[in-house]
Amino acid sequence: MLAQELAQELLGDPLDDLDTQDPSASDVAAECDLGLQLLRLGADAGSHDQRMQGLRIFCEHRDPRALPLLLPLLEASCPILRMSAVYALGRNPSPLAVEPLLSLLGSDDNGYVRKAVAWSLGNYPEAPVLNPLIRSLQVDIAAVRLWAASSLAEAGCTGPAKADPAAAQLLLSLRIDSEPAVRSNSAWALGRLYGDLVEPRQQVVVEALLHAMVHDAESGVRDEARLALEQLEQPEVLDRLQTLVDEGLLS
Repeated sequence: MLAQELAQELLGDPLDDLDTQDPSASDVAAECDLGLQLLRLGADAGSHDQRMQGLRIFCEHRDPRALPLLLPLLEASCPILRMSAVYALGRNPSPLAVEPLLSLLGSDDNGYVRKAVAWSLGNYPEAPVLNPLIRSLQVDIAAVRLWAASSLAEAGCTGPAKADPAAAQLLLSLRIDSEPAVRSNSAWALGRLYGDLVEPRQQVVVEALLHAMVHDAESGVRDEARLALEQLEQPEVLDRLQTLVDEGLLS
């Protein structure tokens, strides 16, 4: 029953709806007021539906008033509530959420919840999220690895000290991960990190992306690697791409 309920809820996975609307400021304020009311009413009445409606609002909008109502839901017995609270805390990041989010990433038994955490931690680049995300990219299920790869790009974009270990794991995942979507996200993330890496690592990244662009078995991965290289806007890289086109290895 729980699996069916999760599947039904995830037809409207909050992650799929982020950044799809551009409401006016007055509309946002009204929505946030409603969201706060729903979360409070849901807590008082123990109503799953009211809390879910409130959580969906804060998956789209930011309001610091929501934080005291969101944090307790990370401990909810229902994984759907935990998952939605995690997404909401990705949209409404707070230092108070870091420790419980990391705990969920490492120990929650529900993959949907861990997937949500992997995404949300990308909005906490100054927090100690780098090593937990690397660990998830190494050992977790594919859906979690996919978002861990993306979030590593955000966590590593604060300078070479974080960018280098993030890139090291992403290079490995680009080469060996069994899931094409994870390899694609790893290629994208490496392109994002390139500017924060020191020169020797930058060259390793270029070579790895070139290899993936030519040799990966999946066209989606090849396309993502090529796009990452093109977006570097490095003349020598663009020259190498043109050479591959001239040699018939790329179209």
